[in-house]
Amino acid sequence: MARSRHEPLSRPGHGESCYNPVMSSRWQHTTVCCVRHNSVVAMAADGQVSLEHTIQKASARKVRRLYDGQVLAGFAGSSADGLALFGRFDGKLQEYHGNLRRAAVELAKDWRMDRSLRHLQALLIVADAEASVLLSGTGDVIEPDDGILTIGSGGPIALAAARVLMRHTKLDAGGIAREALFIASEIDIYTNDQITVEVLAAEAGDG
Repeated sequence: MARSRHEPLSRPGHGESCYNPVMSSRWQHTTVCCVRHNSVVAMAADGQVSLEHTIQKASARKVRRLYDGQVLAGFAGSSADGLALFGRFDGKLQEYHGNLRRAAVELAKDWRMDRSLRHLQALLIVADAEASVLLSGTGDVIEPDDGILTIGSGGPIALAAARVLMRHTKLDAGGIAREALFIASEIDIYTNDQITVEVLAAEAGDG
């Protein structure tokens, strides 16, 4: 699979698992965390929607199941743009018969080149039983070294928390993702503690 200049480093635990190209951008005011551990993949997101310095909604759902429940997808960014990208990605999954990596690469190409998509302001994390991938409108397609991906303003906090929890607790993937989001919500003002978690069985040997 083609990789960008942001490709993770080869050493486990040192990859670019958290991506925030413009941390101050208001459309990244949220946190999404994906954890692959002990043959399970989980994705968690908070529910806060902020406009400038005002909380507009506390219970938005930013994690969805796609492709008949076989794929998890989460977004940081505009709700309308995130939902539009969910629809586009689901279409790519249908086109490529559920091949997540191929669908991710093809969506990244369209997102970068298609004028109708360039204006979409969001980041996506998608995951199935085999892979977890982060997608951006600049053409980035990133797989993590350690099974953890985060996006949004609270992403660096959630990434650090998830790595510690994975190494030093016996929590499962869902528990790690949820606790990482709770920790982010205590620090990042654009992340709340109304957390949605979705879980899939992953291939044996993950994490």
